[in-house]
Amino acid sequence: MSHRMREIVTGMTKEKIAIIGTGAIGSIHAMMMSRAGHEVWAIDQWSDHVAAINKNGLRVEGPSGDHTVTGLHASTRLADAGPCDLYLIVTKASGVGPAAEAIAGQAPRDALIVTIQNGLGAKENIARHLPTENVLLGIAEGFGASIKAPGHGHYTAMRQIRLGELNGGLSGRLLRLRDIWRSAGFNANAFEDIQQLVWEKFLCNVALSGPCTVFGCGPAELRANPVWWEISLNCVREAYACGLAEGVNFSFDDPIAYVTDFASGVKNAFPSMLQDHLARRRSEIDAINGMVPVVGARHGIETPYNHTLSTIIRAHEAAFSAGRS
Repeated sequence: MSHRMREIVTGMTKEKIAIIGTGAIGSIHAMMMSRAGHEVWAIDQWSDHVAAINKNGLRVEGPSGDHTVTGLHASTRLADAGPCDLYLIVTKASGVGPAAEAIAGQAPRDALIVTIQNGLGAKENIARHLPTENVLLGIAEGFGASIKAPGHGHYTAMRQIRLGELNGGLSGRLLRLRDIWRSAGFNANAFEDIQQLVWEKFLCNVALSGPCTVFGCGPAELRANPVWWEISLNCVREAYACGLAEGVNFSFDDPIAYVTDFASGVKNAFPSMLQDHLARRRSEIDAINGMVPVVGARHGIETPYNHTLSTIIRAHEAAFSAGRS
């Protein structure tokens, strides 16, 4: 890790960590990393959230308890944190590029960057602003989380953090990162082929994000309606065909069974895209269902279901921006 790692806390090295994007999942990370003894900087553009954290601490409640941490720092500007050992990007997909640009202006050469987003395209967005040899991917699996109020996060589930090198393999630094997450209380694991896992989660996001948003329902209601569910599954079929064309080594041959099983496990959790839609704010449609036509075009694959859902959602979001109901 970085030359600035300086202190041993409960048998592990203390890190200076900047968490860029302290929404639902970012707040969980900020709370747990801070409780583990790391120096944590919570960076977020929501000034009320930042002010609440600095005044009262960051509160996060969930199955593991109701915790408030007061020893972390919060700011709307990454520059206030100064050089860090580890940068964790947990923004929406649209925030990855600006986060990478900010990191490029101050990160030490040996600092590591871990990016955790839904959908595809994070690597490409980061590469526009800085070299990617120190960038790793993370996947938040089975998290059900939200922000209840400024400075107050909540989660209902937190299954696993998956970590991997962009280009595959089990490196020493990857295993050290896994141990940092584990020592903070996460169920974290390192994987040799993270791209496979990114795509497998992508199929699940494609199945639920766009369809639940268009039909205004949760996964259980989506599955209970045969017409809606068939539209969802056709979105998955298109995405799976694109993944195969990209050379993804899926761990299954039946994507329908895979996403059906996933949907059963999150039947009462509203996708973040639907949460964004209900709050009348921009969603991650371009990185999820909207990315399927982009990949499909590279391989001559028709993607009418994802194209249609994405077009509908973008039209609604345009109306939000214009102040129309």
